[in-house]
Amino acid sequence: MPLKATYDSEISFQSDRRKAAVEFIKIISDLWYDHSIELVLFRNQLMDQSVSQILKLHAYAGEFVNKPISIFDSVEMAKAIKLLNLPTSKLDVGKLTFEYLTEEHSDSTAFSFLSNKLKEAKQQSKIKPRDVVLYGFGRIGRLVARELMGKSGSGSQLRLRAIVTRNKLNSETLEKRAALLRSDSIHGDFSGTVSVDTNLQALIINGMTVYIISASKPEDIDYTTYDINEALIIDNTGAFRDEKALKRHLTAKGSQKVLLTAPGKEVPNIVHGVNHLEHSPDVNDIFSAASCTTNAITPILKVIEDTFEVVKGHLETIHAYTNDQNLVDNMHSKYRRGRAAALNMVITETGAGKAVSKALPSLKDKLTSNAIRVPVPNGSLAILNLEIKKPATLKKLNDVIKTAALTGNLVEQIKYELSDELVSSDIVGCTAPAIYDSKATIVRSDGKNIILYIWYDNEFGYSHQVIRLAKYIAKVRRFTYY
Repeated sequence: MPLKATYDSEISFQSDRRKAAVEFIKIISDLWYDHSIELVLFRNQLMDQSVSQILKLHAYAGEFVNKPISIFDSVEMAKAIKLLNLPTSKLDVGKLTFEYLTEEHSDSTAFSFLSNKLKEAKQQSKIKPRDVVLYGFGRIGRLVARELMGKSGSGSQLRLRAIVTRNKLNSETLEKRAALLRSDSIHGDFSGTVSVDTNLQALIINGMTVYIISASKPEDIDYTTYDINEALIIDNTGAFRDEKALKRHLTAKGSQKVLLTAPGKEVPNIVHGVNHLEHSPDVNDIFSAASCTTNAITPILKVIEDTFEVVKGHLETIHAYTNDQNLVDNMHSKYRRGRAAALNMVITETGAGKAVSKALPSLKDKLTSNAIRVPVPNGSLAILNLEIKKPATLKKLNDVIKTAALTGNLVEQIKYELSDELVSSDIVGCTAPAIYDSKATIVRSDGKNIILYIWYDNEFGYSHQVIRLAKYIAKVRRFTYY
């Protein structure tokens, strides 16, 4: 074929693909806003993505399953989902498309295939939306707010109603809060609108009123005066860490459950996907979402423990600097953290090694851990050096992790990374708390010593774990198909 003819055919094909992506985006929006059905592509978010991003995600999906996933097939599948009239759901259109194309079945159309595949969705009981209050509005609080307001849809799950801060409220402090929500130096601009209503003492986020409440004590607040009832309080302050302190939230009128976004004492420490089902919200009123590092390593450790059995090991986390450190050299309660965060690598401690055993009791006293804070503002790396009982090869090890990222209970928690050029800035914005670097894994010749590299966005990935746990506590988890 002449070069010009080849080039012209490529232009035509690219045009068709981009048109299909536009149609796909329209169906995604219709499903979400009209039916509260969220589509993802092998756990990657599709809402608010551009045409180019949609096509790039399809390329990743095809490499992930070793079979091309066509945008045209995805459009066909999304159209069929729209016709099914499903209740509130979260569906992996990539996995459904892959199964439709590869599994043996007698269905002649995508509609009949999906009718059989998703028949359990029809049995889901109606979800009662739950009010949410963010107690504190720092790094994690603002990211949780962005996600809740950006994915509010028809309001059928979590409804952000108020934010509690310690500041005196006036037009200046309200505008400062709004500005921090609108713009973020790491995660970019909020893909929505934020304005201030001084009379209501509220932020108007995407047209919805979120009250800003000034309070120094949790028990002083009456949420019912804001028409907030049976609320889930998400404590982002870190000021209240044990059961006695966290119970103070429950004395406030209108509150019902508490979720701490830090490791907690005397309360269930949960890594969603690993041990959340062991602690029922019918029994417990207070939960902890553990730490970002614990959420990064525990899903991977569970897969390794279940398959190869961990004898012992060491965790070293290379962690982005945080607000706990000093910007320039100055006094600090911990010696090394007093040195300038953006200029130094700082050795410090992490409790993640011990914290893992709260979610995986079989690993109690088997892991040591330490941390190094490094001069990047976000994006961290956990290095697991493990001795295992059952020998592994590099291929077997990677296959086991890849299977866990594709099917089972940890598909939201583990992203299997294929790139051999991955660096920390590449993983910023990933919703999975654990990003397994398959190209960096090392297996000793006897197969009993393995070194795993687990990346994690210590802000964004962790915030999504918080929201997953919040939905479980509030009983607003949708039917999901991964």
